[in-house]
Amino acid sequence: MVNHSFPVDFLLLGFSEHPGLERILFMVVSISYLLTLVGNTLIILLSMLDPRLHSPMYFFLSNLSFLDLCFTTSCVPQMLIHLWGPRKTISFLGCSVQLFIFLFLGTTEYVLLTVMAFDRYVAVCQPLHYATIIHPRLCWQLAAMAWVIGLVESVVQTPPTLRLPFCRHQRVDDFVCEVPALIHLSCGDTTYSEIQMAVASVFILVVPLSLILVSYGAIARAVLRINSVVAWRKALGTCSSHLIVVTLFYSSGIAVYLQPKNPYAQKRGKFFGLFYAVGTPLLNPLIYTLRNKEVKSALRRLPGKDVDSRESQGNAA
Repeated sequence: MVNHSFPVDFLLLGFSEHPGLERILFMVVSISYLLTLVGNTLIILLSMLDPRLHSPMYFFLSNLSFLDLCFTTSCVPQMLIHLWGPRKTISFLGCSVQLFIFLFLGTTEYVLLTVMAFDRYVAVCQPLHYATIIHPRLCWQLAAMAWVIGLVESVVQTPPTLRLPFCRHQRVDDFVCEVPALIHLSCGDTTYSEIQMAVASVFILVVPLSLILVSYGAIARAVLRINSVVAWRKALGTCSSHLIVVTLFYSSGIAVYLQPKNPYAQKRGKFFGLFYAVGTPLLNPLIYTLRNKEVKSALRRLPGKDVDSRESQGNAA
């Protein structure tokens, strides 16, 4: 049976067929969410407060951290409510807002990671011209471009998805309102929606990933021409954190949006979707903090600022 009118609410099944797993996931997601809030907020504050981090790389990194904060907050609180109790419903309006924000922020992050790859390419391959090419105005323009592309993608894809003829049972076999799950809920012809999602996936996944691979191909060629071991290590240190983040985010995104249409892939896709929504925003600040000497140095300097200022004032007196 098909419901041609807008439904009142949806039932997000998530992992409801495994109650024991839901309790475990509630604890894991709760801890992950708290660490995500702390880690990404810390990176934003460090980028703002430490003058040594006032560079294009950390400008883009603070944008990424802000994105991750918004991205995970758009779905995790609702997810925790559903994991803890028997209530699994979400209103049609709530589902619409969540879908719009999820598409908006997810697409923005794909584009922003591509921008960050371009920044690393210029830093390694054109180091003498880096400050001239990646100037503050261009940084703001590139960041704004990422946000605008994300907004346009969400505006284009959200309305057709919500206008699908949904089945009357209104059970979404996922823990968030996502395009693949809502297409699967439809009892009508979904050919147009599937083609639209495939085309969108090419533009927001395949094209940015190709540009990132081209950038890192050029970086690899430049590094191989370097004879200095110190320069090798510096170049690898500059790019390794970003490359790990790209691998995690794009691999989970591809698993969610380009999965084959069968029940096994759909069940597996829920775990990839969970990692996509919760895991990557948690790991991003950890990767950049643990593998980045400048961030670790900024962390060590931060507690000592007040002490140093009080000592200098005391000596002056």
